[in-house]
Amino acid sequence: MGRDKVFVTRELPAAALERLANHCEAEVWGEFRPPDYDVILDKIGELDGLLCLLTDRIDAPLMDAAPQIKVISNLAVGYDNIDIAAASQRGIPIGNTPGVLNETTADFAFALLMATARRIPEARQYIHDGKWLTWHPTVLSGQDIFGATLGIIGCGRIGAAVMRRAQGFNMRVLVNSLESADEIRRLGGEKATLDELLCNSDFVSLHVPLTDETRHLISQRELNLMKPTAILINTARGSVVDPRALYAALRDGEILAAGLDVTDPEPVPLDDPLLTLDNCLIVPHIASASVATRAKMAEMAVDNLIAGLQGQPLPTCVNPEVYQRG
Repeated sequence: MGRDKVFVTRELPAAALERLANHCEAEVWGEFRPPDYDVILDKIGELDGLLCLLTDRIDAPLMDAAPQIKVISNLAVGYDNIDIAAASQRGIPIGNTPGVLNETTADFAFALLMATARRIPEARQYIHDGKWLTWHPTVLSGQDIFGATLGIIGCGRIGAAVMRRAQGFNMRVLVNSLESADEIRRLGGEKATLDELLCNSDFVSLHVPLTDETRHLISQRELNLMKPTAILINTARGSVVDPRALYAALRDGEILAAGLDVTDPEPVPLDDPLLTLDNCLIVPHIASASVATRAKMAEMAVDNLIAGLQGQPLPTCVNPEVYQRG
């Protein structure tokens, strides 16, 4: 009996790939850009397992072309790139990598908040443009963070971790989330409606998954509710924010600034109007990009893949209902 065949859609840290090679026959996509959909479609008919990234579209037709697939492991916490309902219907367990990146992502969300508030990228460019001629009392003045009000939309593990960091800055924290008022109060925040949060927050930080309900959750109406001095931070998914509405709000001074780790589309096109704005800081989806965290994510993804190949429950399974099938 031959070894299981798997396809890994991007190079991973070496230790994770070495461990995977001990358990199966693994082909690793070696190019920097992700494989096209047709590449995966061409390969998947002979695969027992697939380790993919959020940049890979895994839909029902792809699964239908995979008669022997045992497991799909996603190297991400979110899984909006995968048709979970289709996978469950076909009895395919889907793995993800939750928990391990909470603190790293929260660190970055707060770093993005601080860099945007204190205009650090603008200050660096100011020097490179030869404009630093003297100290001046009004040049590059930013917003205070200590004692400000932070609105957190989505208080899962990452949102709660951001809240803990806010406590060190003596911030009032308003939370719009499914958790109870008692639970949010225990974490150090105050439960608020979305409109209350938007109207009263100096900073709004997004930590919701991308679903039909959260797509363009922040659009023109919501941006109009925010203070003209407010700053929007998004480390969730780009499509949670309507990019056209955000551009207009930033251009017209309806909000002060935005810090974005994610965009819609992604990567952001170089002709995107958001890139023309000094008050919009965009970075390339790197909130979880610490050496240690990315290595742990790879190990978790490999753990899920190996478990699925061996017919064992995935350590972190998105659709555990597949194990209830008769």
